[in-house]
Amino acid sequence: MRKEFRRWKSRVMVALLVVATVLAVAPLVLILGTLIVKGAGSIDLGFFTRLPVPAGESGGGVAHAIVGTLLIVGAGCLIGLPIGIGAGIFAAEWPGSIVAKTTRFIADVLNGTPSIVVGVFAWTWIVARQKHFSGLAGSAALAVIMIPMVMRTTEEMVKLVPHSLREAALALGYSRWRTSLGIVVRTCLPGIVTGSLLAVARVAGETAPLLFTALGSQYMSRDLQQPMAALPLVVFTYASGPYDDWHRLAWATALVLIIVVFVLSLAARIATRRRFDAPR
Repeated sequence: MRKEFRRWKSRVMVALLVVATVLAVAPLVLILGTLIVKGAGSIDLGFFTRLPVPAGESGGGVAHAIVGTLLIVGAGCLIGLPIGIGAGIFAAEWPGSIVAKTTRFIADVLNGTPSIVVGVFAWTWIVARQKHFSGLAGSAALAVIMIPMVMRTTEEMVKLVPHSLREAALALGYSRWRTSLGIVVRTCLPGIVTGSLLAVARVAGETAPLLFTALGSQYMSRDLQQPMAALPLVVFTYASGPYDDWHRLAWATALVLIIVVFVLSLAARIATRRRFDAPR
């Protein structure tokens, strides 16, 4: 009797877990399906190569936003990734120091800070002082969001490296910094790359910080000192506009944006799999 009850209880719990999994995945499937239905038909070669047309006219593309996104996110990576990776390595290698404890606490607080607050911060300290919007200010805001994520991921990856590997390197005469950079980091490099890719995917779709910093533009701009367009800003502007063609482009741009995030997330998963499936 007890054996039958345990089997029945196990089946009920498995069924509940299946239902919970379906409910968790359903919103993503619905969002992706809606984007494909409403946005896929508007994607063609001209969508990626053309500039926006005057308001009210049909056609045009988002080439300016693609270039702007690449420049803003790329500059944000140049700012945020080295700082985040360096801070993560320090926090893992010297975990008991006051600097590491303080930095770890600040990173945890920043990870829970709304992105719009970061945008207001960047506007106050960069845009207001320069007296103009710029893509560089947007990069700085994205870097602030990226740094704590990369730091915490890097720290956890470095902690997974066995202490025996460090001791062996030190016994061979390696200095502490050379052991950390040449042995430890090389061992957990795939994990660090994974965390960096996930952080890039996270900031690539941010809209609020760019509204306060990069502002957006209808023109092709490659100067980070000037206002620049970005894919999230195009989605926000076109979706809230009064023209049907703008709404069509907004759906298409949102689909492209989610594909970019999906590709970055998939690359992170592949890097993780290679890390743990590597022969020992």
